[in-house]
Amino acid sequence: MNERNNPITAAGYAALRAEYDRLFADERPKVVEIVSWAAGNGDRSENGDYIYGKQKLRAIDRDLGRLSKKIKAANIIDPAQQPDRNRVYFGATVTIADEQDNERSITLIGDDEQDVSAARIGWSSPLARALKGASVGDVRTVTLPAGPKEWEVIAISYPD
Repeated sequence: MNERNNPITAAGYAALRAEYDRLFADERPKVVEIVSWAAGNGDRSENGDYIYGKQKLRAIDRDLGRLSKKIKAANIIDPAQQPDRNRVYFGATVTIADEQDNERSITLIGDDEQDVSAARIGWSSPLARALKGASVGDVRTVTLPAGPKEWEVIAISYPD
């Protein structure tokens, strides 16, 4: 079994990789140069450029570490290659309806590429977990802070 546990689309992986490369190749060297210059100016205890630069460098290094872990754990999945298109799996665009027949379409993608405003929800969100494996016509209950809510699966589609 694959030990990578962070499902992500190829586009999501490329975005993570681009952010890592930008921080490592562009941002970090600029900050290191500023810190080196500031360190050469003498007393570091009252040197704002040095103090701020060191803080910024630590933040960049934290971000690089976080991105590196996500990249290593990434499991790139192509939703177009899904063999069972009758059930909800990673990459599916699902049309669901609530008890009042309010419909909405959502796409289940990696947690690192989710964008709720664009109806792209993370694979480990409560709604996605409830919908996993569902077929058209299935009713799934999602526990929300306001209480349980039922959703019926109206349609399932995958990219070509």
